[in-house]
Amino acid sequence: MSISERYRHVLEQIEQEADRFYETLPESTVKALRSIDIAVEELQDWVETVGEIPQLQLESKLAPVLLKVHGQLDHARVLLENDEQHKAGEKVWELEQMVYRLLNDL
Repeated sequence: MSISERYRHVLEQIEQEADRFYETLPESTVKALRSIDIAVEELQDWVETVGEIPQLQLESKLAPVLLKVHGQLDHARVLLENDEQHKAGEKVWELEQMVYRLLNDL
């Protein structure tokens, strides 16, 4: 799978989990959910052009985006764990790992 396909897959996975979280998590997790939304927005900003980035520029263009997304997800995970939403926190950890693996493969 190409970097651009994996990028889109990561975005899709985060969007799906965000939708599930909005359906299942209590109102007290609104800050965590907002952090996940910010991560989605960051990824969406590049989704159309990710396939057009030359191979030599992938790292310099996408690394800052992926680092910011990883940070937003990590923030959401900490907030969820502080709010005793451990299963949701574990799921966000899995999403963080997807982002991290993509970042490492750049």
